[in-house]
Parts: sequence; C-alpha cells; structure tokens
Amino acid sequence: MMRARTIGDVEADLVALRSAVDRAGTALACLFSSSDEFEAAVIRMRRAQGAYRARRHRHVFWSLAATGFFAFAFLMI
Repeated sequence: MMRARTIGDVEADLVALRSAVDRAGTALACLFSSSDEFEAAVIRMRRAQGAYRARRHRHVFWSLAATGFFAFAFLMI
C-alpha cells in the first residue's frame, strides 16, 4: 500500500537530491564501501518509511465471528 507524500517529503527528497548532485560533482568514489553497507542503508530507509510493518487482519476475525454467529442463530431456529 502506498502512503501519501506530503510537501515536506518532497522538499526533503529535493534537498537530498541536491546534496547528492553536489557530492557527485566532487567525489569519484561510491558512498558505500561494500554492497552489504548499501543493502543495510536501503533496509534502514525502507523501515523508516514503514515498509516492513506487521500487517493485521482483524477484519478476517470479525467476518469469521459474524459467520459463526449467524450459522448458530440459523441452526437454533
């Protein structure tokens, strides 16, 4: 599920892009010393955005409970 982006998020992305452009013009090396470091940074960024949150399926519980209730009520009539 995609979350809505706010003006603050867009401005933060633009600032990060500008700083990356400045660094790219002056540096010839990668920001990360290894692929493990890069992957850790990607995971850290995705966690900050909420990508790895536990999903809760409460609607499944309520639909099963309602089905059970109506089945019991039907059998009692």
